[in-house]
Amino acid sequence: MKLIVGLGNPGKKYQETWHNIGFMAVSQYQASQAGDNLEFKNNKKFKAEVCETGAEEKIILAKPQTFMNNSGQAIKKIVNFYKINPQDLWLIHDDIDLPLGKIRISHNSSAAGHKGIQSTIDELGTQEFVRFRIGIKPATPTKVPTEKYVLQKIAKADKVIVAEAIRMVLAAMEVSLAQGLTEAMNEFN
Repeated sequence: MKLIVGLGNPGKKYQETWHNIGFMAVSQYQASQAGDNLEFKNNKKFKAEVCETGAEEKIILAKPQTFMNNSGQAIKKIVNFYKINPQDLWLIHDDIDLPLGKIRISHNSSAAGHKGIQSTIDELGTQEFVRFRIGIKPATPTKVPTEKYVLQKIAKADKVIVAEAIRMVLAAMEVSLAQGLTEAMNEFN
């Protein structure tokens, strides 16, 4: 069983912001599994929108509704309920340290300043989970502080790059599910 969590912020205000790339990716993965006829449902107990899929292996998809900086609260509830091993927890999120459109898969790595990841590490007491990171660093340096930049709407010109990066993450997830994480890291990192 895998728990795949997209990190982001709830509400219309944040829908198309950099910080919500994780939500976008998980939603696209859910849509790609349409044959399963699944929908995200708000689960108050988990403080997250959740749905289940997977023919051979059960996959739980989640979008925490706790806001980014408290993502770990929702993730911990879901991990404990389903008894998920840390290495079977996959997080998809934005990464300001990666160039726009680049993706990286990492396992057992520090938060590197990402507050949603730090919240998860703090709540679970481990960093032994997998991360699918999507680069959002602008090509031209910006004077906007990071905490404000990540909450800005994604510019129209950048949406094509973001869509391609999400497509690559979904492909990397499929390789990870079918052939293992090492194979996916070799192919996509």
